[in-house]
Order: sequence, then C-alpha cells, then structure tokens
Amino acid sequence: MDYMAIWLFLCVFVMLLSGYPVAFTLAGTALIFAGLGTYLEVFDSAFLEAMPNRLFGIMMNQVLLAVPLFVFMGVMLERSRIAENLLDTMAQLFGSLRGGLGISVTIVGMLLAASTGIVGATVVTMGLLSLPTMLKRGYDPALACGTICASGTLGQIIPPSIVLVLLGDVLSSAYQQAQLDMGIFSPETLSVGDLFVGALLPGLLLVALYILYILATAWLKPETMPAIHKDEQVDKRYLMKQVAVELLPPILLIFIVLGSIIAGVATPTEAAALGAVGAMCLAAYRRQLHITVLKEVMQETTRISSMVFMILIGASVFSLVFRGFGGDELVQSYLSDLPGGMYGALLLVMLVMFLLGFVLDFIEITFVVIPIVGPILLAMGIDPIWLGILIAINIQTSFLTPPFGFALFYLRGVAPDSIRTMDIYRGVIPFIVIQLVVIALLIMWPELATWLPKVLE
Repeated sequence: MDYMAIWLFLCVFVMLLSGYPVAFTLAGTALIFAGLGTYLEVFDSAFLEAMPNRLFGIMMNQVLLAVPLFVFMGVMLERSRIAENLLDTMAQLFGSLRGGLGISVTIVGMLLAASTGIVGATVVTMGLLSLPTMLKRGYDPALACGTICASGTLGQIIPPSIVLVLLGDVLSSAYQQAQLDMGIFSPETLSVGDLFVGALLPGLLLVALYILYILATAWLKPETMPAIHKDEQVDKRYLMKQVAVELLPPILLIFIVLGSIIAGVATPTEAAALGAVGAMCLAAYRRQLHITVLKEVMQETTRISSMVFMILIGASVFSLVFRGFGGDELVQSYLSDLPGGMYGALLLVMLVMFLLGFVLDFIEITFVVIPIVGPILLAMGIDPIWLGILIAINIQTSFLTPPFGFALFYLRGVAPDSIRTMDIYRGVIPFIVIQLVVIALLIMWPELATWLPKVLE
C-alpha cells in the first residue's frame, strides 16, 4: 500500500498509451484509485474535498485567461493567410542567397510559433505552405523536412506562447510551495513575464544556430540549397513594398505584445488581449476578416482552450489523489537519495520528461509532472527561471527526436508520398545536436536564462 501512488502513475501512463482522452484518463483513473484507497482505508477522502477550491482557483486565475487570447491571435494569423503571405515575402527577401528559403522558413516558423506555441499547428502549417515550395526549388528533402520540424517546435521556447504561459503558472505555484515547505512564509513570486524574459536569449540563440547551420550547409553543399533563379526574383522596389505591407505589421504586433510584458506596461493577459485585437486588425487590413474566417477561428480557439482547461482539471484531480497516497513524499525521498545531489535529481527528472515527451504533449507534462517534481527541485536551490527554460528546451528536443517525436508525425501526415520517413529522421538529426548544444550551454552558464530577468527587475 505504500506504493499506491506509483501504481496510480503507472496505470495512468498505460491508459494514455491505450489512446484514451488525456483529461478523462487523468481524472477517471485517479478517482478509481481514490475509491479503492478509501475502501481499503489507505486514502483519506478529505483530499478530494479540496477539489472545488482547485476548480474555483482555475476559473479565477487571471494568468490563464491569456491562453484562449493567445490561441485566438495565432489561429487568426494563420486562417487569414497572413502567415502564408509572410512566408512568400521572406522567401523573396532572402531568395538570392543559397539557403535563403530555409532561413525564411526558420524565421517565419519562429514568428508563427511565438504567436501560438502549438507545435502541431505550426509544423502542419509550415509543412503545407513551405515543403512543396522547397522541394520545387531543388532543396534536399531531408534538409527541408528538418528545417520545418525544427522551426515548428520553436513555440516551446520563443515568447510569447501559451506553452510558456502554462509553464510559468505551474512553476509559480511550485516555487511558492517549495518556499513554504522550507519554512519561508513570505515567499518570492515568479511571474509569466519573468519566464518570457528568461526565454528570450536562449530562444534567439537557438534560432541563430539554426540559421548558421543552414548557411554552413548551403556553403559546403550548395546543390542541396539552391538560390532562387534570377528570372524569378521580383523588382526591388516591389519587394520593399511587400516587406512594408506583409512583413513589418505581424513582426510589429509580436514586438508590441512581448514588449508591453517586458516593460511592465501590461500583464500577459492584457498583452494577449492586445495581440488578439491586433491580429483581427491585421486580418481586416488585408480584407480577410470575413464571417466565415471569424467563425472558424473562434471554433478552433474554443476547441484548443477547452482541451487545455479540461487537461488542467483532470491533472488537478490526479495531483490531489497522488498526494493523498503520499506520492509527493515518496518522490522527494527518492530524488533526495540520488547520487549527485541536486544535479543528479535534475538529470533524472529531465530524462524522464524527455522520454514522456514521446507519448505526452507538453501541456500534459506541465500539468501532471511539474507539480510533483517542481517543488522538490526548487527546494534544492534550483533557480525557477533556469529550470523552466531547461524543461522547455528539453521537451522541444524530445518532440524532434526519432522515432517517436511528435513533430515528425505531424510533418509525415502532410508530407507528399515522395518524402520517405527516413528523410525526415535524417533531416532533424543536426537540429537535435544544436538543441543539445544549447542545453549544455544553459547548464554551464545558467546566466543565459537568469541574467536578463535580473537586469530588468
């Protein structure tokens, strides 16, 4: 009976692998175990009495209001064809360079990922928009696929995205819990804005290394990334006009949203509302804000937001039952006894999250795993911002890693039959190496994530 919490976790894992919906699996399995534990008199049902307060807390959480607003912003930019026009303009802008189309895909993927943070949506969109063009221009299929998959996962680390909003909210609760467990009754706070600022340098470093790899490949193997033929390049005056009309407005919108948070002018929720209204204005300016488009955007926003909050509710039930069985104490004792102390515990947690990234989405890992291990790691003295950025890049790497990476499956679903699965696997390997390099740099120099938030305090 001392290991009921472990059996609960394993049972949930097996049920998830069976294909049952995540939210109902988490809540349903937890309630079954709670009923069994109550019958065997090894579970105190008083733990479940905290559930109404948990649900009320979710409903009243102002930070989580940013989720549907950011989703609306990203879906509006996609459905109003702003992302498509953005890619066309970037391709013309860098088209005279070998590898220019790859650079364009990386930058547009970064912008699109920053506005949504939904890996599947970004990879599918970029795959549909850019893969046929890259193949038509003579790009190596593996390089094209690797570039699209890597740029599509940037939403895990490039702010502002709903991934960082959710991660920031969960880590904030874990940080306060860790301080209370340490006897600190005036705990410091961690805001989503802090995580946004901390993610800036690592995220931009990741994008810069992607682009450097593309440029190096284009220089060493020019036949794999040819430039656009001179006959297909547009007039420079027309190109500048396209840049002003198609490129600058969405970039300006993202800068305004992110800048208002960093400058402390607006909370993440207020900035998300600004981004949603700004995306509608851009769509209206491009004469794409039709009733049909607005209806599709609202339906997709409702679907994604409902999924996120249902998972959050299910994870809350699971967390309460897991704690009721003493699971948090069991995990704490196990991590504390590992060789290597803080770094040994961190290494094991990162490895487990990496493997879970093969079968669970980031949202599920955030709501299920981090509330369990977060307070324990933070109580060991780990910086919460540094931990958050490490988690984001670690799971991003998991989404890219063959044979189970989510991004690979998403691209396989929209890629033409001429693209082999091995082409996708070969293409992502260099980008996985880049991810590991950035993780190593973060471990050696935590200041990459913590310096800017301290400067802007």
